[in-house]
Amino acid sequence: MRDWLIGLGVAVACLLASWALLVLLARRLPPGILRDLAAFIPDCLTTVRRLRADPRVPRKAKIAIVLAGLWLASPIDLIPEFLPVIGPLDDIVVVALALRYAGRQVPREVLLAAWPGEPRLLLRLLGPPATPPE
Repeated sequence: MRDWLIGLGVAVACLLASWALLVLLARRLPPGILRDLAAFIPDCLTTVRRLRADPRVPRKAKIAIVLAGLWLASPIDLIPEFLPVIGPLDDIVVVALALRYAGRQVPREVLLAAWPGEPRLLLRLLGPPATPPE
């Protein structure tokens, strides 16, 4: 049991260290694609928190967003976080899918207001706006 707890503690410490590194990189890197990528996961967590509390967001979209936030916070991943570059890839894919789903149900103004990062990144992720049926 003790070995299991030590392993769990090491895993949590690695997860927290990788998040701290992402936040540090997001603040220290010069503006550009690397900074946008480093800030993506912290921006996603902030967006999840903001959208979860927004009354204009439908329940189905809130559920998808909260599940994506839980996926981000979970130490269990398809690709381990300690692998450089590709570690956060599964997190990014899950959050991207959840935001695209929410983007179809929530007005873009609400999503853009909740996104703390560079708006062009979110707009690129969401794709072109859906045209209403005629």
